[in-house]
Amino acid sequence: MWFKNLLVYRLTQDIPFDAEALETALATKPARPCASQELTTYGFVAPFGKGEDAPLVHVSGDFLLISARKEERILPGSVVRDAVKEKVEEIEAEQMRKVYKKERDQIKDEIIQAFLPRAFIRRSATFAAIAPKQGLILVNSASPKRAEDLLSTLREVLGTLPVRPLTVKTAPTAVMTEWVKTQQAAPDFYVLDECELRDVEEDGGIVRCKRQDLTADEIQLHLSTGKLVTQLSLAWQDKLSFVLDDKMVVKRLKFEELLQDQAEEDGGDEALGQLDASFTLMMLTFGDFLPALFEALGGEELPQGI
Repeated sequence: MWFKNLLVYRLTQDIPFDAEALETALATKPARPCASQELTTYGFVAPFGKGEDAPLVHVSGDFLLISARKEERILPGSVVRDAVKEKVEEIEAEQMRKVYKKERDQIKDEIIQAFLPRAFIRRSATFAAIAPKQGLILVNSASPKRAEDLLSTLREVLGTLPVRPLTVKTAPTAVMTEWVKTQQAAPDFYVLDECELRDVEEDGGIVRCKRQDLTADEIQLHLSTGKLVTQLSLAWQDKLSFVLDDKMVVKRLKFEELLQDQAEEDGGDEALGQLDASFTLMMLTFGDFLPALFEALGGEELPQGI
């Protein structure tokens, strides 16, 4: 279980996360299939394993792993629009009258209800790791909307969840721009070969570079004209690589073979053991990586009272 993206949230109050109590809370809102007339459902599933006996909370040392699943019926807007248009034209031709907005909206609702049972179903899962001792919740997503769906549902079943996106004292854009400009990152961080440069003007230009030597004169020229680095590929130690953006989103996380081999060795022959070992090793790595990242960005901006 290796996260591919990372959104970091700070608990603003000390909440005791008891695994048994959390299991009971999540069980009050399990994931379920969409009914014939439902557009979407959302609930918790076992992060590892299947079946009724699979726990909704995976515990590994001081860390907890949970997973939520969204199920939605896919009804393309173009299909609905075409059906509405066809029905409206039919009414107007047969009854020799104009169909106005209120009736058109009613026709649209009827068509959606008729189409829903035949619509394709899409499922997507979002994982989140809870580190109570660090006061952090880590969501495996690059989409704040998907993360908020999980956190708000978790808040619903717990009754409270005082959490906010983690913020740092120095804007990531300023730090990343300085790293590329000086060709020197913070200790243990290494600038790789991908970045996005944006003009400070609202309608200014955007330059995206891949497999590019970021020390080249052309990159420095863009920086000298006022462009800022809004995404940058980086490596940390010899353990992982990632892309950091200006919103503090960590994307395209890749754990190096050294860690993957260690997890494979620690996990044994069982699939569950492999998943548990990789999750544990990932969280222990985050325990060193995240403080280093926050420090490189000027330190964490702590909420009042923390």
